[in-house]
Amino acid sequence: MNQETLDRLRKLSQQYAFDSIQMHEAIGRKAGLSGTDHKYLGFIIQKGQMTAGELSALTGLTTGAVTGLIDRFEQKDLVRRRFGNGDRRKVIVEPNTEKIMAVFEPLYKEFRSKSEQVMASFSEEELAVIESYFLKATEIMNETTSKLNTKQS
Repeated sequence: MNQETLDRLRKLSQQYAFDSIQMHEAIGRKAGLSGTDHKYLGFIIQKGQMTAGELSALTGLTTGAVTGLIDRFEQKDLVRRRFGNGDRRKVIVEPNTEKIMAVFEPLYKEFRSKSEQVMASFSEEELAVIESYFLKATEIMNETTSKLNTKQS
């Protein structure tokens, strides 16, 4: 790959990341959340119920910040907080998936539809390349995040 192609792809990747942040901020605001809180809620949906400590480790937030996050979600009935059996110090966060979907599905409807149209315009071979790129790029991001988090400790 030549340097010009590499530079062009890096710029496109950066633009995609910037535009993604802006879109998620806008969606978060429409749902009454910040964009960051909206994405953290996505972690909870993806992973399912988890302890507050697990959410802290996943997000990199302090336990105090996670408590505030859970409070904000609970006020909007997006999660339920319950205590561990026999240990009230252990807080388990459960997503209220039905409510979350009711809030976010309408906000994503047009985006999803248009994204599906774009994907349908590619051949199976092209889709396999795109999938491969995302899998490899995600692996690199996760490795980088892990290394940076380890260095902080």
